[in-house]
Formats: sequence, structure tokens, C-alpha cells
Amino acid sequence: MAELKSTRLAFGQALLELAREGIDLAAVAADTSKSMEVEILRKEYPGRCFDCGIAEQNMIMVSAGLASTGKTVFATSYSSFTSMRSLEQLRTFVCYPGLNVKVIAGLGGFSAGIEGVTHMALEDIGIVRCIPNLTVICPADYYATKKIIKYIGKNNMPCYVRIGRDPSSVIFDDNYNFEPGKANMLIDSGGDVGIIASGLILSEAILAAKELADKYGLGLKLIEMPTIKPVDYDALLKIAGTTKKLVTIEEHSIIGGLYSAVCEVLCREQPTKVYPVAVADKFTESGTPDELIKKYGLAGSSIVKHIKDLFSLY
Repeated sequence: MAELKSTRLAFGQALLELAREGIDLAAVAADTSKSMEVEILRKEYPGRCFDCGIAEQNMIMVSAGLASTGKTVFATSYSSFTSMRSLEQLRTFVCYPGLNVKVIAGLGGFSAGIEGVTHMALEDIGIVRCIPNLTVICPADYYATKKIIKYIGKNNMPCYVRIGRDPSSVIFDDNYNFEPGKANMLIDSGGDVGIIASGLILSEAILAAKELADKYGLGLKLIEMPTIKPVDYDALLKIAGTTKKLVTIEEHSIIGGLYSAVCEVLCREQPTKVYPVAVADKFTESGTPDELIKKYGLAGSSIVKHIKDLFSLY
């Protein structure tokens, strides 16, 4: 995973490809046209791009209005602001009428770490996941983001798609498969531990899985869960029933995200003890994404230690 590519770049490129393919789309930003790569679309289709300034509520309302005329609309700003400042507009004026608006939420997780707690989004999935009619998606890399944007651009569905900021590890390729509500099995080498990961932190989960297998001989299953809502019920029941320990890994608060979504399924369908690797319920410090991932226990080495402790491997 030495190659790095930006998920924001994938978004901008996918937008342009959709427009070239004839999708009647519009892109609406909140002073984020440049930072979220909407400029890629603007250079060729300037009449399809709108910027509302630093006004996320207006951005969602303009998006809803455009969608009500039949357009496919991509509303794009930072995760912390789209999930909180414009929450009422997203809930009442997009999801309630089921309008075809896709919220592309950049700088998810620790991506905005250097800008501090005001810009970091560690609660966003928990906030938006409870809104009816909203599909919540966390791509894991450049190729996943591009495939997901192309998919949702061709399907009428309100969405919240959480992407990153800086170039991140490339995991997949052009053959990446996406279907809402379906997980992807990446490693299936045994039944000692099952790992469920979502979003950009998947790269750390893969590093940890390889070390656990190569150095400690653990047989494991690793699945990517790109859709947090809806989750893949069948995949969760299968991995819970075929592994001794089950671990979730996410760049999000321990409350409301992947861990919560997994437990909501298993506690009802197949009671299973689930061990979370997530950010504790507290405000975090400022720092680079790499620094914060290490400090708050999400790095591959921390995941290895967490799982070693479950098996008392020293």
C-alpha cells in the first residue's frame, strides 16, 4: 500500500465523468469548491457548479431545490459542518421528501486534525445515521470513492459519503465492487479473529491483520464495511458465527458509528461480544492525522496490541 491518492481527487474526477456521461447533475459547495475538487467539474461545466459561501444550511437548501427539479445534486463541504450545522436541513428538506441529494462530507475523522476539534469529525456518522431515508457510506480509498460516487450518481438515493483530505493509502483498483448494504471480504484465512473495518482506517486494519497472521499465526477474517447504513446483516452474522473474537475498527467515536451499527444487529440476531477499536468518548487534541491515529490507538501497531491482548499473546 505504498501508493497514495486523494479521495477528494477521486470525487472531483468522478463528478466530471458523470457529467460527460450525460447525468444531469449539479455540484453545490459551501466555500469548498477548490478544497473539495469541484473545480475539476467547473472547468468543463461551469454552469453546473454553485458555491453558497460559508453557509452550509443554504448549501443544503439550494441542493434540495435543485433536486426537486429532477437534478442529481452533490452538496459538498467538511464532515463536521455538514453533519452538525446543516443537520435540520438535511433531515427535513432532503431526507423527509427523499430528494436526490448526495452530501459529500470531506475531512472525515482525523483528516482535519491540524485545524483542531472545530473541524474534526469524529461524531458525524453517529449523527447522520439515525436519519430515515439516508444511506451512509465510508469509502476506504481513492478507487472505492470513485466507484461509489459513480454508483450513487446514477441511482436516486439521498446519501452521506464521508471522505478524507490528504492522499491516503491505495488499497483497491478499478475492479473494486460496491453495492449498498454489502460488505467485501478481503482476508479469509481462519476463524481466530474477525475484523470489521470501514473508511480510510482500513489500511491500518490490513497492516495489523497481516502482522497478526504472519508473526503470531492467527487465522482471521477481515471484511470492509463501506456502507454503515445499511450494514450487511448477512456478512455480520456469518463473521460472528465463524470467529472466536470479533473486533470493529473505525476512525470515529466509539459511540454511534460502526461499532454501534454492528452491535445493533448482533445483539438482536446473534448475541456476540464485540471489541471496539475506536476513539474514546472525549474531545481530542490537534495534530496531523498520522499523529492522532497513533495517539488515539488506531494505528496498525495499536490494533495488533489490542488483538494480542484478547488472546493473551506476549
